[in-house]
Amino acid sequence: MDALIHVLLGFPLGVFTLALGLLLLYWLLVILRLVPLECFEHDSLKGDHLASTLVALGFAGVPASVALTVLLAIAGALTLALELLVLRWLPLGLLRIPVGVAVLWGALALASPLAAGLCRALHPWFHRHGGKRCLLGETVVVGADCDEDGCTRATLVDDPAHEVRLHGKAEGLPRAGERRVLVKYLADEERYRSVPLQEFEEARARLRRLRRGRRPNGGRAASH
Repeated sequence: MDALIHVLLGFPLGVFTLALGLLLLYWLLVILRLVPLECFEHDSLKGDHLASTLVALGFAGVPASVALTVLLAIAGALTLALELLVLRWLPLGLLRIPVGVAVLWGALALASPLAAGLCRALHPWFHRHGGKRCLLGETVVVGADCDEDGCTRATLVDDPAHEVRLHGKAEGLPRAGERRVLVKYLADEERYRSVPLQEFEEARARLRRLRRGRRPNGGRAASH
């Protein structure tokens, strides 16, 4: 038992143990209805908040708290397996810190697609019971052209039985059959703002390049 506690609290696994412990406390508060399920959600994907980051990683359609719990649980399980099978038998000494950092990064990288796939399987349930804001980042198909108020309806691509209401702006109204991404929830109207799927993907690609410290047209500019 002492050996197991040492492994769970040691580095690097202790990082996931602490994070999952905090999430366990959060879920207890959710069960007691002291904290809302969509605690980490915002009305818009604009900004570098947790929900926006998780959507960029492929976790749209479920609350950020669910995505984070699944991601850390899988990453923690991978780290535990590596610790028990490899790390604990190596005389790492001071190398445990850089090796541990590499293990943390690798575990999260491996866990991310697995967790995203599992969360996608949970979409239908959360579409109906998970709230409104967790739908931000989801792709929809527009059912009809907008009426005179700029409103129309659309269905989720991965759950056609679930319908949402859209409210477009005059300069970019949704069109029938168009694929769009939900980017903002209008709580007063219980409707969503959306952008064309291609525009959303291009914006995400530009943002990734900027975060890597490169300009969107850096390669082209360098060639002149």
